Amino acid sequence: MSLELASILVLVALFVIATFVSVHMGALALMATFLFGTLALGEDADTLLSGFPADLFLILVGVTYLFALAKDNGTVDWLVHVLVKAVGGRIALIPWVFFVVTALLSGFGSVVPAAIAIIAPIGMGFARRYDIRPLLMGLMIINGATAGGFSPLSIFGTITNQVVERNDLPGSPVLLFLASFVFNFLLGLICFFLFGGRDLLGKRDLGHGLEDVHGTDADADDGARDSGGTGSGAQPKIPRNDPQRRAARRSVQTTMVKDDDIDEPVTTLDRNRIVTLIGLIVLAVMVVPPLNQDVGFTAICIAVIISFFSPKVSKGAVSKIAWPTVLLICGIVTYVELMERLGTIDWLGNLVAGMGAPLFAALLICFIGAVVSAFASTTGILGALIPLAVPFLLTGTIGEIGMIIALAISSSVVDSSPFSTSGALVVANSPEEQRDQVFKQLMRWGFSMVLIAPIVTWLIFVVPGWG
Repeated sequence: MSLELASILVLVALFVIATFVSVHMGALALMATFLFGTLALGEDADTLLSGFPADLFLILVGVTYLFALAKDNGTVDWLVHVLVKAVGGRIALIPWVFFVVTALLSGFGSVVPAAIAIIAPIGMGFARRYDIRPLLMGLMIINGATAGGFSPLSIFGTITNQVVERNDLPGSPVLLFLASFVFNFLLGLICFFLFGGRDLLGKRDLGHGLEDVHGTDADADDGARDSGGTGSGAQPKIPRNDPQRRAARRSVQTTMVKDDDIDEPVTTLDRNRIVTLIGLIVLAVMVVPPLNQDVGFTAICIAVIISFFSPKVSKGAVSKIAWPTVLLICGIVTYVELMERLGTIDWLGNLVAGMGAPLFAALLICFIGAVVSAFASTTGILGALIPLAVPFLLTGTIGEIGMIIALAISSSVVDSSPFSTSGALVVANSPEEQRDQVFKQLMRWGFSMVLIAPIVTWLIFVVPGWG
């Protein structure tokens, strides 16, 4: 067996082991880097560490630290309250409010699972209050986070665009973001009409309880619906494989899972929240042209300044940095860098390019991304699979921009799978009596995306030859 093939099998083993065993994929990747690098390649520690992505480490730490502060001091809750108030109490628009809020969080740099972990407990509280199906609210939050996930400020977008830049491929960060946003917005529309959104049309809350368009009480049957539609109010037996435990094993969980009603809404701005809002605006301005400041350093500087204004509130924010995600991405990228030094990337790319059917090979790569991401981390698969596709893209037989977009979307929209971080967090934050049902529904929806998304994105972005 060649060393190139052995390194690929090790990468596959990392995803398989981390999926079925409670061992962190990032730690596994670092162990594989050390053992494979020293035993098979004879590299020393300095050479192994040369592949450590210090820039991504800084971005992850900076943005998750900043958004932990924004959550702790109530800025995120205030934004949700403002948007709900802006829709005039129209219940049908509340799922879209959470779509927008989560998209803003991920679009401004929050890791997608971290944004979902922040918003899911709030969203599920609103779902219980207004009799919105947990599946609908959960999918709108996931689709919203993914819609903003490929902005030039986000982690997904940063990983993808850096790979494109480092390999001298033609890229379009704006087109990548817009394509992902539109795709997920359309998915949100489909989810809204499939999973109970039509039943919410005409219902409003003007501060006197839930009312329909005729002003009659719309809460009469809430008890029956909230108990799973049985009307008995009985609590079903919690399944043996409790999804809450499954969520706790995923790579990111930055907020505690709560089954009780949401906390009192934050309705006012204080000094700390004003400073935080200004900081978020400054971050957005500083990291785009013409300033082009480093996202990680800028986010850390803003977070430190916010901490000076509220030292008591920010005391626990450092512990809420998404350290599992930091370890995951840095571990995977460090191992992929080892594969690049070995020549595995070029070897595999030339193998795929030599298949003689470039369009079929492109579809195959999209399916691989979707399948692996449904069970593991999207950040991990983006860091591993896009570099593997680079030599294939360099052949010029496939439009580079279209292929990158198709692979990015195929690998991200399957996050609704309950075995992925995002889906598991939605299950964990669903009402206790409905968790088993939500788990099964997300499994059906998530795996339908595994089959549908690669084909649709391939037809839209690859076949026409974008790039």
